Amino acid sequence: MTEKLLIINKTPSEIRVALVEGGHLSTLQIERQREMGMVGNIYKGKVSRVLPGMQSAFIDIGAERTAFLFGGDVVDPAFIERKKKELEFDELTLTQSENADQSPRTPIEQLLKEGQDVIVQVTKDPLGTKGARLTTFLSLPGRYVVLLPEFKHVGVSRRIADEGDRERLREELGKLKPAEHGAIVRTAALECSNEEISKDLRFLSKVWFSVKGKIRDFPTPSLVYREPELHLRATRELYSEDISAILVDDRETFQELSRFLNTNIPNAVNKLFLHEKKNPIFDEYGLEVDIARAIGRKVWLPSGGYLVIDQTEALTTFDVNTGKFVGKVSARETILKTNLEAAEVIAAQLRLRNIGGIIVLDFIDMEDEGDRESVYQKLVESLAPDKAKTTVLKMSELGLVQMTRKRTSESLQQKLTDECAHCHGQGKVRSTFTETYDLIRDIERHVLQTGANFIHIRVRPDVKRCLDGDEKELFSWVVRKHKIKIQVEEFGVDPAKLNEPAYEVITNVSDQNAGRK
Repeated sequence: MTEKLLIINKTPSEIRVALVEGGHLSTLQIERQREMGMVGNIYKGKVSRVLPGMQSAFIDIGAERTAFLFGGDVVDPAFIERKKKELEFDELTLTQSENADQSPRTPIEQLLKEGQDVIVQVTKDPLGTKGARLTTFLSLPGRYVVLLPEFKHVGVSRRIADEGDRERLREELGKLKPAEHGAIVRTAALECSNEEISKDLRFLSKVWFSVKGKIRDFPTPSLVYREPELHLRATRELYSEDISAILVDDRETFQELSRFLNTNIPNAVNKLFLHEKKNPIFDEYGLEVDIARAIGRKVWLPSGGYLVIDQTEALTTFDVNTGKFVGKVSARETILKTNLEAAEVIAAQLRLRNIGGIIVLDFIDMEDEGDRESVYQKLVESLAPDKAKTTVLKMSELGLVQMTRKRTSESLQQKLTDECAHCHGQGKVRSTFTETYDLIRDIERHVLQTGANFIHIRVRPDVKRCLDGDEKELFSWVVRKHKIKIQVEEFGVDPAKLNEPAYEVITNVSDQNAGRK
């Protein structure tokens, strides 16, 4: 059996939680004090604007940017009453069944008015220039169940596939849950007792009682419920019976986790250990190297092929290449093996990098329809353990697969990197020759505009080498053409100031009347 470890690194500024499977980093979650995640938080907000044309509204929740509430995420009592038998629940949100008859919802302008107080929960963190995404379908997640405070529905996680298990859990939950609330059984409940489920429900009911008091007493806008810190939240979500150990490097966090496990997952507390070695905990397990690779553009496959991953604001692309792998049998066999490996690694990278939104996978072309189906099925199988919802379309004849993965927070790349100040996020910089030719044009422009006959220029080392070497004749040509004298000064490049221009053209006033060359 592959060893699984949950490793938690805590500093005053940052919490990092890593799930390690078979010695390799499979999931990484990071939360920084200066940019705390908002998903799961409940706010008492105020409607600042209703947009009938978009069937949406902007809500002031006291954050830097107003949050966005789509009409489909607003509780519509009349619609729910009509469709209650066709509603399904996933683990954390209420959504309409894909098979439900699409009877009309009440327009958002009839449900919300500007200036109205509204209780909302964050389903997606702010991304880029966009504010948080909200819902009015409130839910409180526990270890084994999700409490639905304002509904009486009994649901079962979609990830529980066996119909016998679904019926059994639905029946048991119906007996255990408070009459005034609804609840959803989570996947973790498959192996737990009724007492553990009942305990989870009692705890969540107390939390909701506290939230109701804050909703009544707090001003608008206010935060009325905050999800637990990352180390508690991640342990609740990622822990499973096959985890060998939970390792923590901070004593206070260790004690907090111990109390949390004793209350919520008693059988797990014996697997909790405090890391007291001098070597930092992530170094001890080689995770810093894995993290550095996880934001790289190229990922190698076991056979020698590789993936090229490009993330943009609109979508992410994965390009599969055979690389150093040439195979031993035939081109078809080589391509099929590379694509099968890629399907497995892509699923792992999506999870590790927390990539969401629209994703396009460019596999190597395969002529055989059976090979394309094999790769598609391998991809679907590899995505199955992913807790984020994915939708995968069939592979095209060109080897393209279009898919989506639910996005609730920034990807690892967005969280750990900033836009390059030198290339402004393009991933490319202007070549030395391009900068040199622009310099020559700027010199000409400067002479024609000012009439200067002596010019001082400051240039980067690579531009200086170009002027002295490959483009020496061009430099001499501009001097002869305009009968000017040019003084060249080379300046070093400070890596912290890479956004500085490659050159600077300066007129030295004191030498304006110097003899023309």
